[in-house]
Amino acid sequence: MANARTNIATVDPVWDQIQTEAHNAVRDEPLIGGFVHATILHHKSIEKALSYRIAAKLASNEMSMMVVHEMVEEAFASDPDLIKAARADLVAIYERDPACHRLLQPILYFKGYQAVQAYRVGHHLWKQGKRDLAYFVQMRVSEIFGVDIHPAATIGKGIMIDHAHSVVIGETAVVGDNVSMLHSVTLGGTGKEEQDRHPKIGNGVLIGAGAKVLGNISIGHCSRIAAGSVVLESVPPCKTVAGIPARVVGEAGCDQPSVLMDHMLGPQGEINM
Repeated sequence: MANARTNIATVDPVWDQIQTEAHNAVRDEPLIGGFVHATILHHKSIEKALSYRIAAKLASNEMSMMVVHEMVEEAFASDPDLIKAARADLVAIYERDPACHRLLQPILYFKGYQAVQAYRVGHHLWKQGKRDLAYFVQMRVSEIFGVDIHPAATIGKGIMIDHAHSVVIGETAVVGDNVSMLHSVTLGGTGKEEQDRHPKIGNGVLIGAGAKVLGNISIGHCSRIAAGSVVLESVPPCKTVAGIPARVVGEAGCDQPSVLMDHMLGPQGEINM
């Protein structure tokens, strides 16, 4: 009975699914066998695989993969919430991104997912007072993925950053849970002030490609920001804003725009459903 209880306790359906997908990938394309074995099949858990993947991407001539790997593993071991968030992000991408057909894909290939997990390690280091290590992680994430997230920024779980190129999130920005954003989004400041100067994004918000949200403003829960908009004022919950400068053009159109991922506006800002 003790063995049975142990086996039940160690079942991890997400990791089991990822390993099954990895085996299938190697079967279908043997040329990637070494890559998939090193990244997935060699490891016993999702946290071990992620720590290896992050280290492989962030290592440089200035800091070896072994050193980065140890740093990431220590972060995961001391803060289980990092892995909980990584799992939530993984499921969010699988459920929201029509280009994601397997849980395996974000870990291996999607720089938005990889960049956010690396940011989470940097944020952990920042909270531990290891500021230079956190800045190193920020620098490498920016260089490798084209995603620049200040390690002091606060980001919730269930995050999807699709395509992820040229995303910038500033030092005092706060991003809630279950937020989706596309490439070239900026959550930035509007001047040289050093205090609280970046946006606060509520839960369930959808931010379209190229949108700029600037200043210490609030974006209400389950709102939607149209692609290319420049948002300079706070947005009420459950609204759609569009334009330069952005204005309210209608309701959000659904309970959680970040999950539905509908970016379309109809005539006079009416929502296409």
